[in-house]
Amino acid sequence: MLARESRRLMDLVLWRHAEAEDGFPDSGRRLTKRGRRQAKKMAEWLDARLPDKAKLVVSPAARARETAEALGRKFSSNPAVDVGASPDDLLAAAGWPHRGGTVVVVGHQPTLGEVAARLLAGTESEWSIRKGAVWWFSARDRGGELEVVLTAVMPPELL
Repeated sequence: MLARESRRLMDLVLWRHAEAEDGFPDSGRRLTKRGRRQAKKMAEWLDARLPDKAKLVVSPAARARETAEALGRKFSSNPAVDVGASPDDLLAAAGWPHRGGTVVVVGHQPTLGEVAARLLAGTESEWSIRKGAVWWFSARDRGGELEVVLTAVMPPELL
C-alpha cells in the first residue's frame, strides 16, 4: 500500500478566555487576578510555539481582549467570535480550513467546544474547554481529503 502525500493547510488554535469576574454587562467583564496569571502563563507557552505571522482573531468582550493582550501581539476584534457566535461564524472568521498559516481565536464557551466537537468528531456537541485553555488543530490535505489533527490541548494548570 502506498502512503498518501500529506500537505498542511493551516493551524487553528482555540483559546478560551481566562477566568473573569462576574458582572454585568457581560461584554465588560474583566479578568480576575487568577485569570491574568492564567493568560500570562498560556501566552508564554503559545509565544514560544506560534509563528511570527500568526493571525489573532479575538472576541470584542473585555475578558477575551485582556487574554489576547497577554500575548503581546497585534490582534483584531471580530464579533463573529463573540459570546453567542455560531461555530460556522467562528470557522468562517478563522478561514478554516484553507486560509493557510496559523490563526488563534480567543473566544467563549459553548462555541469553542462546539467547534472542537465538529472538527474532531464531525458532530454537533457541547464539549467543555477549560477557562484559559488552548486546543490546537491542524488541517491537512491528505490525498485530496481533509484530515484534522489535534496537535495539542493545554490547560493553564499544567504550565
